Amino acid sequence: MSLVQTWLLAPFAHEFMLRGLAVAVMVGLVCAVLSCLLVLKGWSLMGDAVSHAVLPGIVLAHIASLPLAIGAFAASLTCAFGIGYLKENSRVKEDTVMGIVFSGMFALGLVLFVKVDSDQHLMHILFGNMLGVTWGDIAETALIALPVAGFMLVKRRDFLLHAFDPAHARAIGLPVRALHFGLLAMLALTIVAALKAVGIILVVAMLVAPGAIGFLTTRRFDLMLLTAIAAAVTSSVFGTILSFHLDVATGPCIVVVQAVLFLAALAHSLWRAGRRRMAAA
Repeated sequence: MSLVQTWLLAPFAHEFMLRGLAVAVMVGLVCAVLSCLLVLKGWSLMGDAVSHAVLPGIVLAHIASLPLAIGAFAASLTCAFGIGYLKENSRVKEDTVMGIVFSGMFALGLVLFVKVDSDQHLMHILFGNMLGVTWGDIAETALIALPVAGFMLVKRRDFLLHAFDPAHARAIGLPVRALHFGLLAMLALTIVAALKAVGIILVVAMLVAPGAIGFLTTRRFDLMLLTAIAAAVTSSVFGTILSFHLDVATGPCIVVVQAVLFLAALAHSLWRAGRRRMAAA
């Protein structure tokens, strides 16, 4: 066996690395699918807002002895729908509303977390604990991530038309309001699925980077989806392997690989633009 093969396969001799890889790939897949729509719709900040807002829901779910995923989902929906309501019923712009709502809910979560006696580690909530997941956690992630990814892929053209031209979508009979709140619900579920793996901070990067890579690479939406999924899965695999050999946290390592892929896609896009300008001159 070559040195490269040994380097690639050595981490997966350990069961905890296999569990980490499984959850990383599932989270990467669902985040990549949603990421394309968030980037095209200009909702990258919405992903940031909703992910930060889950913290009070997690703490309250712990107090009520409920599954943390239920609290996180409820808090995500509260944030998303609250932003929508305030945007429609006030003069404040959407980005300002997002900043106020998510920072307020995140701060409330930190206050509650400090005051409540909990066995949860704040760093694991913020940045995830990918190598500490159990097979039960993986099953829970799969029950959320795979149906969400499948639904988004099946309804991708409806969501795409809603993102680019809501008026036209309404004219041909699409339920525009249902699509709007459906996308918010899918965003909330995706964040819940990614919570144990990458935490509420790093999930923002995973909801933006794959779609941005696909956007820079192609102008066709279906190809953009495939590119985003390939980038997310590739970064999940190589980030997991790198984290083992470098002895660093897996989630941040995956995000670093995604950042490198984004810079490569950006450089390629700039190179192509330069060639087109030279050909037109």
